[in-house]
Amino acid sequence: MLSTPLALALLLAALTPRPPPPVRSPTAPGTPPLIRVEGRGRNPPADQDGDFLIAPPYVRSVDFSLHPGVPQGMVYRLVLRSSESRFYPGITRVPPGGPENYKPANLAALRAYPRPWTRTVTVYVPAQYQTGTPAPMLVEQDGPDAGLPAVLDNLIAAGRVPPLVAIMIQNGGGDAQGSERGLEYDTVSGKYAEWVQAEVLPRVERECGVRLTRDPDGRAAMGGSSGAAAAFTMAWFHPEWYHRVVSYSGTFVNQAWPPDPATPHGAWDYHAHLIPENPAQPIRIWMEVGDQDLLISRDGYHDWVDANNRMAAALRAKGYHYQYVFALGARHVDRPVREQTLPEALEWVWQGYRPSGS
Repeated sequence: MLSTPLALALLLAALTPRPPPPVRSPTAPGTPPLIRVEGRGRNPPADQDGDFLIAPPYVRSVDFSLHPGVPQGMVYRLVLRSSESRFYPGITRVPPGGPENYKPANLAALRAYPRPWTRTVTVYVPAQYQTGTPAPMLVEQDGPDAGLPAVLDNLIAAGRVPPLVAIMIQNGGGDAQGSERGLEYDTVSGKYAEWVQAEVLPRVERECGVRLTRDPDGRAAMGGSSGAAAAFTMAWFHPEWYHRVVSYSGTFVNQAWPPDPATPHGAWDYHAHLIPENPAQPIRIWMEVGDQDLLISRDGYHDWVDANNRMAAALRAKGYHYQYVFALGARHVDRPVREQTLPEALEWVWQGYRPSGS
């Protein structure tokens, strides 16, 4: 157990409030020229690339409620354990006896301690799935997502997205540097996608009675915050597995720990170096950020709005298919924004998909 003075110091550090982020202007330097979408509850067109501005009041899409007569898919739940994984044995930054929300005063003081994990993988299989056929798929971080099955039921029935299997993976616990979630999501490498490929997808196929497509054009990844960065990382390092990405408040900032000399600024290096200095990947990405998204005054690499603006600029310069949504009156992974935009985001990201039969 920790001594009383040290335990008190850790608790005080964990409870120190972070100042609210400032409101960033949609016309500030570095922000791409934005096309304003007029009308209450309106989203950018689902068939257009580019940079868009939306504003409140935000309206929850009717697609979050099951439409009359729409077939409902099945939902399965699988349990994964770190004892079964050869990729992730489990870590935490919380010292023995420390508070669960402990954060060190600075990263130089950060240590990681072993902690096993147990997590749930929630799998949606559409009613239209035909046994034995290869199904397109969507991997979502930070699962489960209670609203996604109804949205997919509606979109699939309307022909707005293909009859895809959604795999919603619970994170490994904690957040940011020194946590299992941070290790998996903020690391700029192919390891997380390789874990999904080797240890998650085979379980889904075996236990849910589905066959998942091997065609990367039929595979999408989605997430919010660090989960969004992980989704992009999956496609960037393994474009042979994933071509489509949906990102809410993507953490394209310097959150990676332990640091990697190849990408010393973590996911910030995507827009600073990796995208500009490499040939374009076959990635189609939908992105959102709020004008009140996160800003941490630490090192110049922790402004979520600036990072997403820079991502849009880097993608545009290399000729990527992308749609960027800048949301006024919106915070980090803003729920009203997500509930208005998600159906159109999914429809946009699946534009051009044609089943390959594999």
